[in-house]
Amino acid sequence: MIDLHTHTTASDGKRAPADLVACAADAGVTVLSVTDHDTVAGCAAAAAAAAVRRIEFVPGIEITAIDGETDIHVLGYFVDVRSAALLDFLAEQRRRRLDRLRQMVGRLARHGIELDADAIVQPALDDPSKSAGRPWIARALVAGGHVATLDEAFDRWLERGAPAFAPREAAAPEEVVARIHEAGGVASLAHPGLLGRDEWIPAMAASGLDAIEAYYIEHDEAQTARYLQLALRLGLAVSGGSDYHADDAHGAIRPGSASLPREAYEALKARVPKSA
Repeated sequence: MIDLHTHTTASDGKRAPADLVACAADAGVTVLSVTDHDTVAGCAAAAAAAAVRRIEFVPGIEITAIDGETDIHVLGYFVDVRSAALLDFLAEQRRRRLDRLRQMVGRLARHGIELDADAIVQPALDDPSKSAGRPWIARALVAGGHVATLDEAFDRWLERGAPAFAPREAAAPEEVVARIHEAGGVASLAHPGLLGRDEWIPAMAASGLDAIEAYYIEHDEAQTARYLQLALRLGLAVSGGSDYHADDAHGAIRPGSASLPREAYEALKARVPKSA
């Protein structure tokens, strides 16, 4: 069981890295990647816990890029988590995330919902390696009794087009792929079925993308087959994973709920630059 898409408390997951590894081990996962948003802060602890559990660990990340007004998530695998260039780039990504959350809290205030922005972003101020995200605001909305569920928080206030939504500032997809390569990693387009921009994938492949996430918890069989065929046609590898957050409103209910076949994993690993 190979799960290359999971999240910890270093970004918007609800399990600490070691707890995530324990949960993955109990679920039967044998190869695991932690792919937190715009941070590799959870990788060291997860790698140490995985070694104890005899799970093969893949250092990973999920970096948000922007094309026009569209978020594009790019997964990076086998990255050097000590790369100074990568760490500097991610620090800027996270700074933009904090600015965006403060904007959204301000927009909520204009609609009569007063939240403590400092309290919401405090975990990222205490530990700058943590990556803030909209789920932090959603949880504050639930805790304050403004909405009943996280889904309602997003639907009513935080999704694109909703009253509190603020557009994201982030790097272009080509730069994100280049940064992953610079850190010795392999770049894969996350959940292309959710992105819904299949026509963009050939240009991304021509710009250096290595793989696409064909096996994903929200892809049905037809989508998985389509992305496997597209990867074959474009000469790309494929990745896969559960997008586990330990959050019933986000991703799979357990690690390993979507698994990458072993032969696909080996083909992905073969894309790692020889000098890495």
